[in-house]
Amino acid sequence: MKILAFDTASSACSAALWRDGRVVARRFERMERGQSEALIPMVMVTLAEAGEALAAVDLVAVTAGPGTFTGLRIGLAAAKGFSLAARIPCLGVTTLEAVAHAVPDGDRRNAALLVVLETKREDVYAQLFDPALRPLTAPEAVPPGALSDLLSPYRGSRLLIAGDAAGRALDALGSEGSTLIRAGGAGVPDAAQVAAIAAARFRPGATLPPLVPLYLRPPEAVLPVAGGRLRP
Repeated sequence: MKILAFDTASSACSAALWRDGRVVARRFERMERGQSEALIPMVMVTLAEAGEALAAVDLVAVTAGPGTFTGLRIGLAAAKGFSLAARIPCLGVTTLEAVAHAVPDGDRRNAALLVVLETKREDVYAQLFDPALRPLTAPEAVPPGALSDLLSPYRGSRLLIAGDAAGRALDALGSEGSTLIRAGGAGVPDAAQVAAIAAARFRPGATLPPLVPLYLRPPEAVLPVAGGRLRP
């Protein structure tokens, strides 16, 4: 099975090609903006390095959110374009689970995992997972000060915190009566993890859910006064 995966949902851009049970080519670059220009060349380089053509790919996988509005639109539009062009299915993976899957198995043993990602606003995107990476809560956008309520059923236990907002979460949580450990890793989604998650879920011929963005915050754009018409 061959899976082309990519991510543009946060402060990075990445692409990966999964084949025969592992990632055989990968590109990852930190960037706050510019994913729209970087993604397609990155995908082409990844395919070339793997020695594959888009027509040979069985599945396109992409991060579907939560993340930046522009970043999500870039990734989803590219996934749908590749899907239509090559007549292959596409699958969405959340940014929170992609970051969770990057935490090593040994580190997660006997510990719940809180993933917190930056929104570039006052709140954070958050979700709690068990040691086997099964979701314990739904994805949420919450102020860091509200994370203690999210974690209250697990107070007193060992807790890992991952993601690029881990520092803000640790500052807000204090001790919380738990052993809080900051997990390693990039803290943002990586296409290599997106590909691995998709490989575990995809069954050729099975009906996949529609590829739609996961938005946890309303857009901040507002309609212009008088609908944008010039004043008389």
